[in-house]
Amino acid sequence: MELSRRTVIAGAAATGVTAAVSGTAHATGGRTPVKSLFGKLADGTKIYSWSLENGGTRLKVLSYGGIVQSLEIPDRRGRYTNVSLGFDNIEDYVSSSPYFGALIGRYGNRIAKGRFTLDGKAYQLSVNDGDNSLHGGAQGFDKRVWDIEPFTKGSDVGLYLYYTSVDGEMGYPGTLRSKVTYTLTRHGDWRIDYEATTDKATVVNLTSHVYWNLAGESSGTIYDHELSIAAARYTPVDSGLIPTGELAKVAGTPFDFRRTKTVGEDIRVAHQQLLYGKGLDHNWVLDKGSTARPEHIATLRDPSSGRTLKIATTEPGLQFYSGNFLDGSLVGTGGTVYRQGDGLCLETQHYPDSPNHPSFPSTVLRPGQTYRSTTVHSFSA
Repeated sequence: MELSRRTVIAGAAATGVTAAVSGTAHATGGRTPVKSLFGKLADGTKIYSWSLENGGTRLKVLSYGGIVQSLEIPDRRGRYTNVSLGFDNIEDYVSSSPYFGALIGRYGNRIAKGRFTLDGKAYQLSVNDGDNSLHGGAQGFDKRVWDIEPFTKGSDVGLYLYYTSVDGEMGYPGTLRSKVTYTLTRHGDWRIDYEATTDKATVVNLTSHVYWNLAGESSGTIYDHELSIAAARYTPVDSGLIPTGELAKVAGTPFDFRRTKTVGEDIRVAHQQLLYGKGLDHNWVLDKGSTARPEHIATLRDPSSGRTLKIATTEPGLQFYSGNFLDGSLVGTGGTVYRQGDGLCLETQHYPDSPNHPSFPSTVLRPGQTYRSTTVHSFSA
């Protein structure tokens, strides 16, 4: 089988990858996912929470937006805490959420002016971020109700999430049928497998928007977290956070995370790119490029608790966002107010605005093809 730049091998081979990248030593013994009512939308639609546990990791997922409502892992002393930012009620997710824990689509990140041309035809998307389209538009996948089916497979447990986006939704061409699989492995890894098919040529870029704080979601800033990213280049942006098209070297800039350093080490350096993003909100060009199997690309560690997150992916890019726009107006699950830097995002992806940059890896999906992408989150302490 010939693999495209966006294709990954699934099935038995993929299971081996999960074990290879985990590096964890949690006990096995998954529990069957448990469904409970989380709340209702204004129109009466019931929103459910699914609770999963395996290998020392505890995960709660909502049918609204495929949202990770909480993810609990132990510290070096075995003490559990929720390491993802979020809310304890559906009303805040609907009215106020800056994409906390959500599945993002059809297109993760920004598309300039909400416009692109494909096969000679121009498309206008929903514009919801100044002049630009962000994360699929005003009613992206994060604001849709997903159909969810639980599963147990060998020593793994998980959820299948399904959503069909009709032709023209948010301006995108083609009916897109998406399936996303959340798996908790016996090692305690959280694996995400994305799949999608279309009946018309379209663009697709799915990702997950968890805000991480490995010390705990209500513990304060992530500036003392230690981070490394396997990327020698990044994509600079203009004042609207749209890539200029340049693949700039990170050497000698605040964007150099090739050696492990704290998130806050250079975040207040007087650099024009940091002024544009009010901190770090950029795409790193991963050294490995697009790969058929997930490869390790980033490590995040909280020195106070010992909790460590390692990320492996098939994607060519990583959006690192340092929580710059958290402004003290949101109250999280722990009952505290979220302020700037209280969480960070590490979104595996194709580059922002790729449909308008022919030199970037393509995000085009055509009938007869299957979009596939995999990201694995491995935890230890």
